[in-house]
Formats: sequence, structure tokens, C-alpha cells
Amino acid sequence: MATTPVAAQGAKEKCYGVSLAGKNDCAAGPGTSCAGTSTRDYQGNAWKLVDKGSCTSIKTPKGNGSLAPVRR
Repeated sequence: MATTPVAAQGAKEKCYGVSLAGKNDCAAGPGTSCAGTSTRDYQGNAWKLVDKGSCTSIKTPKGNGSLAPVRR
């Protein structure tokens, strides 16, 4: 099993509401069970790993990215 070095993991954060349908990184709540299972674009409870500090500046047609799940 491949592992990511701790330093590299620290350079990323979970960003909710920015992934396209089927492109989320893992489960976040109802409607997702793991990577690639989001059912709609910008699903508020599906997250994607992004560079640390960049999440809330990501703009989507439904608003900006969030560090916590959002209702959509």
C-alpha cells in the first residue's frame, strides 16, 4: 500500500463543494460512500484535497469552496 509522506499530507486540506460529479476524493456524508461517488457537481458534502490555504478562494457556480460541509 502506498503512503504519502507526512509533509506532503500537511500541504493539503479538505475542500467541500468544489468537486465535479464522480470526482470527489472520499466520503463526506449521505450521497457519497468513497472516492468518485458524488452524484452532482459541487455537492456540498463531498470534498476534494486541495493545496492548503487555497480552498476558500476556489470559486464555483454555487459559491466558494468551504473547509466544512455546506448545504446545497
